[in-house]
Amino acid sequence: MFVLQNISYIHSDKELLFDNIHLSVNTKEKIALIANNGAGKSTLLKIIAGQLPPYTGTITVSSKPYYVPQIVDQFDSRSIAQAIGVAGKLDALSEILSGNVSETGLSVLNDDWTVEERCREALSCWGLTGLLFDAKMKTLSGGQKTRVFLAGIKIHNPGIVLLDEPTNHLDVTGRKTLYQFIRETSRTIVVVSHDRTLLNQLEKMYELNRHGIKAYGGNYEFYKEHKTLENTALANSLEDRQKSLRKAKETEREALERQQKQNARGKNQQKKEGTPKALADKMKNDAEKSTAHLKSVHADKIDTLVQELSDLRKEIPDRDKIKFGFDDSALHKGKILVKAEAVNFAYDKKPIWENPLSFQIVSGERIEIKGGNGSGKTTLLKLILGNVAPTCGTIFRADSKTLYIDQEYSLLNPELSVYEQAQTFNDAVLQEYEIKIRLNRFLFSAGFWDKPCAVLSGGERMRLLLCCLAITVQSPDIIVLDEPTNNIDIQNTEILTAAINSYHGTLIVVSHDRYFSEQLNIERRIDLEMG
Repeated sequence: MFVLQNISYIHSDKELLFDNIHLSVNTKEKIALIANNGAGKSTLLKIIAGQLPPYTGTITVSSKPYYVPQIVDQFDSRSIAQAIGVAGKLDALSEILSGNVSETGLSVLNDDWTVEERCREALSCWGLTGLLFDAKMKTLSGGQKTRVFLAGIKIHNPGIVLLDEPTNHLDVTGRKTLYQFIRETSRTIVVVSHDRTLLNQLEKMYELNRHGIKAYGGNYEFYKEHKTLENTALANSLEDRQKSLRKAKETEREALERQQKQNARGKNQQKKEGTPKALADKMKNDAEKSTAHLKSVHADKIDTLVQELSDLRKEIPDRDKIKFGFDDSALHKGKILVKAEAVNFAYDKKPIWENPLSFQIVSGERIEIKGGNGSGKTTLLKLILGNVAPTCGTIFRADSKTLYIDQEYSLLNPELSVYEQAQTFNDAVLQEYEIKIRLNRFLFSAGFWDKPCAVLSGGERMRLLLCCLAITVQSPDIIVLDEPTNNIDIQNTEILTAAINSYHGTLIVVSHDRYFSEQLNIERRIDLEMG
């Protein structure tokens, strides 16, 4: 178990990331830390792991946690054994078994005579049979690197496991293995992830924000249901405050009109009765004070309502603020866009697929391409897009407008500003203010317009690309999604899902995120087998 008390963290630029974090996790509990990107989930996980010191607060941990990092490329210069912290023991065991017995070697090994066997067994459990312990991490794929660190759990047998976006590089098989491990393990588990299938394996959600943390006693689906209820209540409160504000302004207007009429009547009466000037001035002054007091009373009430409205609007999820408005594809439904007959592609003269592929894609279809790592999904996309030619077979492509969206949203030019990037899609010759209105609809306020695309987060790049899609005169005939959710959080994934479901052209999807692909109303799947 572990306990966090009054934890806060401040960036080096003195900006507060979060404070007032109180969290107690019991032995064998399985929880998730959830929040939008930038809220500090990974930072809090590193604080629990002991890799970062908090600015304030205390941490009590029953045993040393085992940490699986999100960014695995930082270990490229290390060997597999070094990356998972067993190099010393394996070297000591090797020396002892070769006859070089020393006090130092025995101390390092610490009677762990089965360490090599455990390492091989653990790597095998994660589909890494045959890897050499001294192989450099840089020789492995992203998914293999993540599996190496996951194998370290079985090797070190920790009581507490911290997982930071563990499914980012895993294929479907790797994800299923991880889900099974989460379900079956008796260890304390803390997960940071935007993989909603993974989050549904956990028992409790902790939502992190700038000023604290809030617990939801159930898996992600339970959390989502409660957030929906909270957001509905928020929308109702917002509507009530808007009605109250309109009523307050109307009441103020009516009260001021009555006061002005009353003042005018009093003034006329004074003229008729010939009221002395001193008394008339006093009555005029009293009337002005009365009007000023009346204005002040109503202004205070209106100001209070305006502030309440502002506070409520800040709580509205960003996805509910975005306005979609994509045009349909110009192609008629059912037109053949791609037709492949017995195609294959070879690397070093070795065909990727055991059996050549024959298929066709017609306009209006929603297709998912499935397969494990190395099954040729990216190669097939390149064939469909016309970026490579098949080694054998033929492929026909009709004239069409295609938009390719990968996990880095690399269609955007990092050297352009947000506004300049939006302008590159302005084939309708919209005025500057119209472009900026659309940018605002996708949460890009004036502070973003001059920012270079290079500094945008994954979610911001995704929203900018969707904004560009809303600006262009004609939507693409085909949208190709290649692992588009790898670098964006749940909220931005939901924004992308809503946008894609409002698009009525042809969709081709590659994604290991089952939850995401299940939301896209996929009609057909192409399953790939390696040769």
